[in-house]
Amino acid sequence: MNRTEALSAVEESLARIVPGADLTALRPEDPFREVLELDSLDFLRFVETLGERTGVSIDDADTPRLTTLSGCVGFLSADGA
Repeated sequence: MNRTEALSAVEESLARIVPGADLTALRPEDPFREVLELDSLDFLRFVETLGERTGVSIDDADTPRLTTLSGCVGFLSADGA
């Protein structure tokens, strides 16, 4: 998966969890849990949705990397794995 595909998957997954959120306001290093006001359950749903959307297995140990757009893209993209 390239970086563009990874970013699209992250944005689509976030949009499913937080409908109507202004994702264009998110900067690559913004902690989206805070910016989008995701609680723990919302974040878990995001991780599950992202895994389903991409087919990538995401373990509990991987979740700290999934708190920003750049972290998610790095985790998902071929050059960041």
